[in-house]
Amino acid sequence: MARAPLLQATDLSLTFGGEPVFDELSLVIQPGDRVALVGRNGSGKSTLMKVIAGLMEPDRGDVIAAPGLTVGYMEQDPTMEGCATLGDYAASGLDPSEAWRVDAVAEGLKFDPARDVAVASGGERRRAALAKLMAEGPGLMLLDEPTNHLDIEAIGWLERELSQTKAGFVLISHDRAFLNALTRATLWVDRGQVRRQDRGFADFEAWRDKTWEEEDLQRHKLNRKIKAEARWAVEGISARRKRNMGRVRALQDLRAERASQIKRQGTAAMAFEGGKTSGKRVIEAQGLAKAFDGKTIVKRFDLEVQRGDRVAFVGPNGVGKTTLIKMLLGEVEPDEGRVKHGTNLEIAVFDQARAQLNPDTTLWDNLTTDPSMAVSGKADQIMVRGQPKHVVGYLKEFLFDERQVRAPVRSLSGGEKARLLLARLMARESNVLVLDEPTNDLDIETLDLLQDLLGEYPGTVLLVSHDRDFIDRVATTTIAMEGGGRAVVYAGGWSDYRSQRAEDAPAEAPKPAKPKAEKPKAEAPQPAKSGLSFTEKHRLEELPDIIARLEAEIGKLEGLMADPDLFTREPVKFQKATEALVERQEKLAAAEEEWLMLEEKAG
Repeated sequence: MARAPLLQATDLSLTFGGEPVFDELSLVIQPGDRVALVGRNGSGKSTLMKVIAGLMEPDRGDVIAAPGLTVGYMEQDPTMEGCATLGDYAASGLDPSEAWRVDAVAEGLKFDPARDVAVASGGERRRAALAKLMAEGPGLMLLDEPTNHLDIEAIGWLERELSQTKAGFVLISHDRAFLNALTRATLWVDRGQVRRQDRGFADFEAWRDKTWEEEDLQRHKLNRKIKAEARWAVEGISARRKRNMGRVRALQDLRAERASQIKRQGTAAMAFEGGKTSGKRVIEAQGLAKAFDGKTIVKRFDLEVQRGDRVAFVGPNGVGKTTLIKMLLGEVEPDEGRVKHGTNLEIAVFDQARAQLNPDTTLWDNLTTDPSMAVSGKADQIMVRGQPKHVVGYLKEFLFDERQVRAPVRSLSGGEKARLLLARLMARESNVLVLDEPTNDLDIETLDLLQDLLGEYPGTVLLVSHDRDFIDRVATTTIAMEGGGRAVVYAGGWSDYRSQRAEDAPAEAPKPAKPKAEKPKAEAPQPAKSGLSFTEKHRLEELPDIIARLEAEIGKLEGLMADPDLFTREPVKFQKATEALVERQEKLAAAEEEWLMLEEKAG
């Protein structure tokens, strides 16, 4: 018997300012669904998520949730009114007896529940919003770019938590590795419509390209048919006094069909222009040491960057990645050591804080008032890689329309702001690119293009990113900043760093023999330290129940498959039961191994 869907949306239509975001859109979310919601920036993904969450009303259509279903939405910009601390906000939907959940999630997401709301950064607020959702544990979670502002360790924690949840979730993310690991179905928002494929994001690009190929083929066939019918209509004027009006009307219908087709949005016309060739040796650092407020950023750090290198800096938030790059660029003085630059360096910087953009002025003004881009005597033109170009034409290359050109920057989405910053960056000639979190908010197609451009760029790239897939595709060298001043240089990208680090990990040193114990002094007994974190203790407590449940499910599936006629009588049911049995056996083995590891650590 088919299970009722968790949520069903039917014939949704929504219009902003005369332009439809989507029209007659329908979708179904099934129990246990792990869905990637994908589409170009501006396609309406976040808007659709808000409609599903009940935070925005569509013009037409219905959203029906299963009885008793709780739907949780991770707010992008939570107000937090009436909450003194981030922890107060994260626990605001919980029973006081369950407030401990916030502490467990806070440890994994690396935010301080005691942090005053008034002084919390945007990233801290977003982490608190994510913590609120994870602690509440709704039946359906709607996660809009949850990995933004998380470092790689926190992303790994979130990935593990979501992989173990029983709840369904819909996920918007630019992080390929995150999507590949978690999703089993894909919803593709494209030109106001939603397509579904019951495969994870790993198969999305092949599916998308095949769909576009079929679409192009159908368009080609339609154009050929219109051309043939038009030729008949023209020739019929001289060949016959009376034309077949039915065929003429059919030709009109074909032309109307072609006119109604919505053209696919192209990719941004992005390009990096290399400046003068730099010297072969770009940056040489010897014996760098730096500390702030008693916290060591690096010590005894050496690095040589040569022309054409792509150097990625990875590590937890706050470990000092940006500070190290500023030392290498000469913007921050080291406490010890020296930095030497090569010749002819022309440096261009992409700032993750978007500080180069004035949110209160228009896109037009953000470009034309930049001294490095202004064209003397021509207020409507900017200098793009040494050539004057009309500001509207240049912005169109980055997929902005004419109405947006005079709009304030604050009205743009996160992805649009990233594209505007890239437009400024790419107008300059450079031979050293510094990219601080460039992948945040960009859609997959733009990320693909950016990756290709960096591969062709003749200069040197310094990259800070938490996107593991992007680092793997771009970096030739990875500098891992692990805290305590430790910064280690590894060849290759993220996966290469992880494999080399595992190989280099020293074997556990033997414990020294204990000296002969003296007669103990009378003192209060101390509780034994388990060596487990808060999250690990809670996980150890819940694993026996998880193992028992998996064993029970395996028993039921094995009983079902014991029927010798099941395969011939119900082959689909047999196949699904087989897949479910394999999945649960794998989960059981993983849960038992995790329990053993935690027990050993606790001991």
